[in-house]
Amino acid sequence: MRVLVDAMGGDNAPQAIVEGCLQALEVNKDFSITLIGERRKIEDQLIDKDYDKERLTIKHASEVITNNEVPTKAIKKKTDSSMVVGFNMLKNREGDVFVSAGSSGALLAGSVFILRRIRGISRPALGSIIPTKRGRIILLDSGLNSVIRPQNYLQFAYLGAAYMKSMFGVEDPRVGLVNVGTEEEKGTEAVKEANTLLRQSTLNYIGFIEGKDVFEGIADVVVTDGFTGNVMLKLIEGTATYFFREVKGVLLRNWKSRIGAAFLKKGFEDFKKSMDPDVNGGAPILGVDGLVIKSHGSSNARTIKHVILKAVTLAESDFISDIKKEIKNM
Repeated sequence: MRVLVDAMGGDNAPQAIVEGCLQALEVNKDFSITLIGERRKIEDQLIDKDYDKERLTIKHASEVITNNEVPTKAIKKKTDSSMVVGFNMLKNREGDVFVSAGSSGALLAGSVFILRRIRGISRPALGSIIPTKRGRIILLDSGLNSVIRPQNYLQFAYLGAAYMKSMFGVEDPRVGLVNVGTEEEKGTEAVKEANTLLRQSTLNYIGFIEGKDVFEGIADVVVTDGFTGNVMLKLIEGTATYFFREVKGVLLRNWKSRIGAAFLKKGFEDFKKSMDPDVNGGAPILGVDGLVIKSHGSSNARTIKHVILKAVTLAESDFISDIKKEIKNM
């Protein structure tokens, strides 16, 4: 198993990327990593590090795509960037999965222009895993497509269903469409038309759901546009951070609360872990002919470690084949 990693993508690159790769290699012995980027900068991070040089190699790329660049132009112009080199290596089967914390727009553009879309898919989607009362859901799109058409919602639903089947063994995943209410007459024209298409599909579609329903786990696949999905995702992350900070303050307020906290510590630690964005980080770009995992731009080493381990699990599955089967059903 060969994991390709964009060493120059993200706010904390290359230090956090390299460190995260080293941590991942310590956990799992069944894969190797190719770090893609400026060789000297990567090697500087590896000085005095003890690692298996057979399992961690470097592919030099002289350019970097930043968040300030126009994605399509950057992908076409910077052919020796760490991101473009990574996409081409994946396309040429020099790796099994590509991981990057770089620009979301550039990752989408590179996925479409270099890897190409799976036949039957007009727009790829970013899928994010969120823990719920009943386990987990996949939210898509969570950041790639701000404005979409009714058929895109349908395609996203099939992509999400295939992912939940392949990665988590969920048979006949329940699909919910995000709306401002559950009544049939509510929502934009695009959302209402998407509702009709989903009801006519072969999917296990349960209808409209609201934001408050997400954590109840009434659906396994939650479908929305990229603007709404990204706002939902960031709101969840922010709420979790606020909640744990405030609870910690309450539990440590005085000696009585500290005694109570001692009894609750294990339960809170388990709950916090389930909501940890570092552990749950890493969103697959679904709908392109290759395995691409997007990590958030502020990823630290711990995040990268978990994203790489998730990427290995995805690469070991028959996900691409499963998606193509689902699209045929569509």
